[in-house]
Amino acid sequence: MQTKCWLACLVLLLSSPIAFGRGLDTSAGEAIYRRGELPSTVPLRGYRDEGGVVEGLHAACVNCHRPSGLGTTEGSVVVPPIIGKYLFRSHSTNVQDMSLPHVSGYRSTREPYTDETLARAIREGVGPNGRTLSYLMPRYPMDDLSMASLTNYLKGLSAMPTRGVIGDTLHFATIITPDSDPIKRQAMLDVMEHFFADKNQFIRGGVRPLQSSREIEYRVSRRWQLHVWQLSGESDQWEQQLRARLAAEPVFAVISGLGGRTWAPIHHFCEVEKLPCLLPNVDLPVVAENDFYPIYFSRGVLLEADLMAKGLFGQSASLTDSPHIARLVQVYRQGDVGESASSALAALARASGIKVENRPLQHELSDQKEMTLALGGLAPDDALALWLRPADIQKLASITPIPTRVFISGIMSGMENAPLPEAWRTVARLTYPVDLPELRKVRMNFPQSWLRIKHLPIVDERIQADTYVACGILAETLTGMLDSFVPDYLVECVEAMVSHRLVNGYYPRLSLAPGQRFGSKGGYVVRFDTQKDGGNRQSIVADSEWTVP
Repeated sequence: MQTKCWLACLVLLLSSPIAFGRGLDTSAGEAIYRRGELPSTVPLRGYRDEGGVVEGLHAACVNCHRPSGLGTTEGSVVVPPIIGKYLFRSHSTNVQDMSLPHVSGYRSTREPYTDETLARAIREGVGPNGRTLSYLMPRYPMDDLSMASLTNYLKGLSAMPTRGVIGDTLHFATIITPDSDPIKRQAMLDVMEHFFADKNQFIRGGVRPLQSSREIEYRVSRRWQLHVWQLSGESDQWEQQLRARLAAEPVFAVISGLGGRTWAPIHHFCEVEKLPCLLPNVDLPVVAENDFYPIYFSRGVLLEADLMAKGLFGQSASLTDSPHIARLVQVYRQGDVGESASSALAALARASGIKVENRPLQHELSDQKEMTLALGGLAPDDALALWLRPADIQKLASITPIPTRVFISGIMSGMENAPLPEAWRTVARLTYPVDLPELRKVRMNFPQSWLRIKHLPIVDERIQADTYVACGILAETLTGMLDSFVPDYLVECVEAMVSHRLVNGYYPRLSLAPGQRFGSKGGYVVRFDTQKDGGNRQSIVADSEWTVP
């Protein structure tokens, strides 16, 4: 009877989430690494020799060693990789195995860790060779259970086979929603197909190992395979479709893509599946501060809402004839991205004590009468915000009287190509979340020249340029990763690399700090230069400096 009880207790212990060894539940180690939460629910605390304490989320390993565990480099500070295959790797293995990808901060001559020496390093800041670790590394006085949980987690971190890396081929997907503009769809796909063909054309050889006394570098030239995931039906069906496509066609990452009224299901799918989603062509991205895998060019129309707020009732209110606004009237089409942008602007207006009246148009394109009714009854001290597409902008020609303070979404209306009637051009301001045409000429030389060489007509310059830049960022990032194909590491390398690029197409600068997901963060308020444009109806001038709201 006692033997049976003892065996039952042993089985219970080995199946418990806090069991040691191979059966140890990695969720406890993950909580320590990513959130600074100990199994005892007490926040993790770290101490530095020169003083100072970090606690909880601020003490989490992920802050420096990043989600992948492969470390990073910031200026002269090198944060080493701490995943198992680097921590516990012996000298003899380093010499014999040329397949180990080199990552910044890894020293092949370093003494390998054991469970015991790793625990001492974390607790006391002493490396396996007895040397004191950097003062930047806090000392964590963890109990044995917490230490075992963290060690077990590090052994499995970034160790699983990578989805979408098959033989010598890297598989990528681009996602297109069913409400996307067909002209933009083809323009994007033409750029991607030609870019991928160029990439594959210049593959030479295969494995090219390099070994020196200090490090081993391993680089493989791999082919790129593009999978086009065209969605169908309503948005609540998209995630199910994406799961089926990912199961049938495993991919390493999603690159570019094209959205219409919503990108939220794709964003959620990629975050849940831990699938990098890099720089899609969407005007309404998802703003979620804690999400990691999706990265966007900018906040799109939500950024425009902030720019409008600055121009109408913020510090830039001098752009208007009078800083006093009795009421903000907004016109948008139901279901389009302008509806979400108008909600963002309304919240900012109400916070400033300004009344808001929304006048939505029906979802489908309707006649002139609806537009006339929507713009009727405006008072002299009203401000008007228009979140409309070119087809609706053209209908303004018959609207009188014209308000004195009008702001229009540049993204939705076509920016400098907006078909704004002449009478409205003298009063209207456009939000412009990209660089001015004259200033971006040099950066656009590269994508424009490439399009000419490939005999691709310019049908939507912004879509084509953004797609080209997205593919270029992917190519440069993969080159620097040296075959460390880990999804988290791809995102981290994009964060680090994008700030150093000079060829950004429509954007004066792209930058991403850890945790940031929008590369371009500002924009202008512009007006049409009716005195200088003459026959050039695209002439615009800035009414504000580049502004980051």
